[in-house]
Parts: sequence; structure tokens; C-alpha cells
Amino acid sequence: MAEFQHISWDDVELETVNPHMQRRIVTGERLTVARIYFKDGFLVPLHSHEHEQVTQVISGSMRFRIGANRERTVKLGPGDVIVIPSNVPHEALSIGDVEEMDTWSPRRDDWLNKTDDYLRKS
Repeated sequence: MAEFQHISWDDVELETVNPHMQRRIVTGERLTVARIYFKDGFLVPLHSHEHEQVTQVISGSMRFRIGANRERTVKLGPGDVIVIPSNVPHEALSIGDVEEMDTWSPRRDDWLNKTDDYLRKS
């Protein structure tokens, strides 16, 4: 049986990924959850990954562009959720300061071992 975890977000280390993005990460054996803070105007560049992703905006707004040619645009505000299937290209622009929660399966080992270069270059 896997080890039970009880965690307060306030006790999770706040990592500064780049000057425009901070995050707190909690992970299990098969999924990752992150509480993410973006500054106004930050663009998460177009990328894709094997992980299915669920994003919920807590405050601020985000504009997602979905597809290799950015053919779909979706704007999310507080309480809105988007589900992005595995391997679908997407980018996200912060409109105002944003707090959001992302969940991925399988877990984001690239975030855990800090090889998520597409975010660190910004």
C-alpha cells in the first residue's frame, strides 16, 4: 500500500521557476498537482507532453491557444477549467496576475527533476 500523505499548501516549498512564474508541487506515484502563480503577461510557450492536463483558474484570466497552429482559443477566468488531452500542443497567456491549479497524469517528472527548460528560459 502506498504511503498516505496529508499536506498543507502553505508547507510546500514555493519555487521560483523564472521571474514571472512561481509554483508549489505535490506529487503522488501517478499524478502531479501544482499551485502556480503567473505575473501579468507571462506566456507559457507552445509545447506538448504525454501528460493529460487539467487546469483550473483561481484568480486572474488565462488565454489558451490549442493546436499546432494555435487554431483554437479559449479564455478562462476564476472557476473555469480546461482539460487538455495527452500530446496536444498548447500555450497559455496570463491576463493580469494569475493563480491556478494544474493536475497531470502521469506525474511530471520533468518538473520534479527541473528539466522543464521551456519554462526556465523565460
